[in-house]
Amino acid sequence: MTTMAAPATTRPAVLRYAALTAKVALFALLLSALIWPDLSGIKGKASTARLIVYPIGALVLPLWWLAYGRAKSKLHKAFPWSADLLMTLPWLVDLIGNRLNLFDTISWWDDAMHFVLWALLTAGVLTAFAPRSLTRALTVFVALGFGATAAVIWELGEYVAFVRHSPELQTAYTDTLGDLTLGTLGALLAGLIVHQTRKV
Repeated sequence: MTTMAAPATTRPAVLRYAALTAKVALFALLLSALIWPDLSGIKGKASTARLIVYPIGALVLPLWWLAYGRAKSKLHKAFPWSADLLMTLPWLVDLIGNRLNLFDTISWWDDAMHFVLWALLTAGVLTAFAPRSLTRALTVFVALGFGATAAVIWELGEYVAFVRHSPELQTAYTDTLGDLTLGTLGALLAGLIVHQTRKV
């Protein structure tokens, strides 16, 4: 008995729909936060900054592709939907976590998110921008460079936006060190996984 192979276009189509669905869900949550701020889960947590930064984070790859990537692609490669999905999920998952109040009700949730979301974001950036020819060591170095830098920028943004004026200031130093460590470890894992999957 013979089996028919799935069409070659199935996987890209699934990734495209998944990435677009994630974006629609993200913008729906952002819109609802504008309409019903008290129910958003981000009130008092730099909501204005999130409403600006999150759309930018979700759209940076499509905008780069339209402005630069598509025209400069030597092999006329298709849009990197897998990278786009990976770079959209962190913003969406963070909003869902805040909407469901998971950050304030589950003690380990914040730590887990700093690890997992930084792994997703770094994997997306590597998939979109890092050459496939990089060695494992260079892939890891690039992942750490991006992940650690992004983690520092995020923590600085949190401090300026709301931590310095909130009760969290008393424990901010310890929390920030932990968040930076977990974000960096997530980036490290992303570098190792991306390199390994590119070899397959």
